[in-house]
Amino acid sequence: MAQPKNSEIVRRSISGVFVITAILSGIWYGGWVWNSVVVFFSMISLAEYYKIVSTQARLSRGIGYIAAALVLTSTVEGLHPISISLTLSLSVFIILMIEIIRRQLQGNSYAILNVGATLSGVLYITVPWCFILLLRSFSAGRLLLITLFCCTWGCDVASYLIGRRWGHHKLCNKVSPNKTFEGFVGGFVGSILTAGILAFTLEQGMTPILWIGLICGSLGQMGDLAESLLKREAGIKDSGSIIPGHGGALDRFDSILINGLFTYILSNFLYLY
Repeated sequence: MAQPKNSEIVRRSISGVFVITAILSGIWYGGWVWNSVVVFFSMISLAEYYKIVSTQARLSRGIGYIAAALVLTSTVEGLHPISISLTLSLSVFIILMIEIIRRQLQGNSYAILNVGATLSGVLYITVPWCFILLLRSFSAGRLLLITLFCCTWGCDVASYLIGRRWGHHKLCNKVSPNKTFEGFVGGFVGSILTAGILAFTLEQGMTPILWIGLICGSLGQMGDLAESLLKREAGIKDSGSIIPGHGGALDRFDSILINGLFTYILSNFLYLY
């Protein structure tokens, strides 16, 4: 029985190193490397989200992918924000036109669910990744992103280890049965400790790094629960299988979505751009 367990640990470790290397390489080099990393993980996550949502609603994946691609392109090219609003609004009307035709030809339609399911994917997955992409263009972009991802990972690891070893009190058992209050506290502390280590190692001011640590240690775990809720309603364990031993891209980056949004807001509030 030990061999399969060891084999699983090796698979998780190798795939984890690959993901971390891809993220940190993108952050370090920036430019097209970072853009490519963000586009890849955001589009894969969107596909996994649509797989989850399709168990509950009819949706227009093609429209969603095109809208997501246009939103990402607008962000990469630095186009006016109005182009993103225009893309989202046009997508709604295109989906409604499709449903009008469907009802006329087939006698039924799914307009409400289709619009909601399709556009929610772009808002939940793509838009947060766009803000994470934009962080690299800030003067402190490297520091912000390294802190964002390292604190998120530190939170995840500490939450898992503490929860597995000492977790007894369920945090939200009807959403994620394995989450415990002890694990939540462990994750919060792990994120703060990671922030402290980064500030000391990189010889940077503690204030912005500590704030990001607070965000990742608290809101990030709520982001994890949010994805667990989606999977619970869909009746699936993992969002995908693209990362061996870990599941899907959305499983690995669910916390990053909300952490990235609030790190972007924080960075603007502290004038770090």
